[in-house]
Amino acid sequence: MAFRISSPFSWLRDALGSAAPLLLITLALLVAAYQWLEPNPPRTVRLATGPEQSAYDRFGGRYAQALARDGIRVQLVPTEGSADNLLRLRRGEVDVAFVQGGFVRSADTADADAQLLSLGNLFVEPVWLFHRSTPASANAQPISQLKHLAGARLNIGTPGSGVPELWAQLLTLNQLEPSAFVTTELAPTPATVAFINGEVDALLFVSAPEAPLVQMLLQTPGVRLLSFEQSEAYARRLPFLSPALLPQGVVNLASNLPEHDVRLIATTTSLVARDATHPALQQLFAQAARELHGEAGWFSRAREFPNATHADFDVSVEAERTLRNGPPFLQRYLPFWLANLIERMWLAGGLIIALVLPLSRIVPPLYTLRMRSKVFRWYAELRDIEVRAQQGEPVETLVRDLRSLTETVNAIEVPLSFADELYALRHNIAAVSRHVQGDTGTVTAGAATPNATAR
Repeated sequence: MAFRISSPFSWLRDALGSAAPLLLITLALLVAAYQWLEPNPPRTVRLATGPEQSAYDRFGGRYAQALARDGIRVQLVPTEGSADNLLRLRRGEVDVAFVQGGFVRSADTADADAQLLSLGNLFVEPVWLFHRSTPASANAQPISQLKHLAGARLNIGTPGSGVPELWAQLLTLNQLEPSAFVTTELAPTPATVAFINGEVDALLFVSAPEAPLVQMLLQTPGVRLLSFEQSEAYARRLPFLSPALLPQGVVNLASNLPEHDVRLIATTTSLVARDATHPALQQLFAQAARELHGEAGWFSRAREFPNATHADFDVSVEAERTLRNGPPFLQRYLPFWLANLIERMWLAGGLIIALVLPLSRIVPPLYTLRMRSKVFRWYAELRDIEVRAQQGEPVETLVRDLRSLTETVNAIEVPLSFADELYALRHNIAAVSRHVQGDTGTVTAGAATPNATAR
């Protein structure tokens, strides 16, 4: 009795067919979990930077380059400065922004501020007060305090920069009236042009030393930088400030700029995000911060920044973990999108597996039923032929139907473990054929041609 072994792909097809209900349930659960968890972040994020030629503007470009490596487009939003950035965050106009420390919160902004998260302190921003060596109203004494600049034409920056608010606090500490100065509120670039042209006597900046305008002014002949000799006192009176020292020669060793140590006061700039910003984006910004701000600078040691200490807002859990431990394990070896998907779906995947495993026990019985149904469903047709024979239907018709049934059965493919059912069906077809023809010899219906396929 000969038979041929069928292709193993047919077994795989039958197995998948039996497991189809379980696979559909699993797929539906995975889709539901994906929709609920939203593991992959948006491809575009809005970052509020600052005025042109500012440190915020420069760092914004670097963040855009860093996140572009992971397929995230950073839309840079130029602003007037830190105060404007904070306002845009509160309104939901941007997702992430650079924010200078020390802004006074009020009851009116409490609800909006509760929706903001710190992604870490990034760098120190000193208060730079540049002035001419002989301002218009300067007296004979050296310029070492704010009161010595009384009467000078002073640019304090645009209201959106946050510098005017700081200037008001400095005036209060020094018991000076705003009318003691002729102030203007120009943006950094036009203010610097006016200063160079002699239209103003002094400039007040709050910026990182990387800002191109700061670098230029530090090396411009005839421009002096006010040394806050009372820097420790300023820091005690305004907790968001800290004393900073610009060492002699740090700007240019060859030219010995500055010619002596300059005491400054400084605030700290943070990266702030809305709590609705996708966690994966918060993580990516924190990773970029480690890369961009971890080196030693004029006012910080290596790896001193970024950090999450003394933040003005609640610290993001994702950012804090990244600042402490670096990129997640999987992101060190896999593309960001894949590592992020696994990281954020593994718990849901585990729960789905725990739910599906008990259901998987129904697959073997379904497979057995599927295989046996290939054979057993033809018994109904065989019984019908037998009943028709008892009712006296012409033999020629019955023999034709038996031959057709035999050909169909011979084409059935079942695993070897189910071959006994197949051969039992063929034997029963042969028995009915002999009964129909009244012949115990050769079965003319073809049931004795044993070429049914088993595997």
